[in-house]
Amino acid sequence: MKNTKDHNERIASLTFASIYPHYLTKIEKKGRTEEELEQVIEWLTGYDKKKQQEQIEKKVSFEVFFENATLNSNANLIKGVICGYRVEEIENRLTQQVRYLDKLVDELARGRKMEKILRKS
Repeated sequence: MKNTKDHNERIASLTFASIYPHYLTKIEKKGRTEEELEQVIEWLTGYDKKKQQEQIEKKVSFEVFFENATLNSNANLIKGVICGYRVEEIENRLTQQVRYLDKLVDELARGRKMEKILRKS
């Protein structure tokens, strides 16, 4: 599957506020908690619960969301396929960062242990 310019632009313009409820529904259906979701997002972006809520209230785009984030230095350890894309091969940086988040949420929903999701030994 090839990332196109239109695809990358569409992802950049999506708001974190519009996607967060989908993440929450996905993980709660599988018995995980909002606190765990917040922990995963904080690990990847550096945004604590309060900052995450601010991003939702401001309805920031993913472009702004990741522009202002402090990406975890171990984010490059996130590997695998999500939404038909191998995350480590995505060339557009922003699209890759969004897919990192998607991958972490997917791992959470699949019941993976938190220390594995957060790339701890």
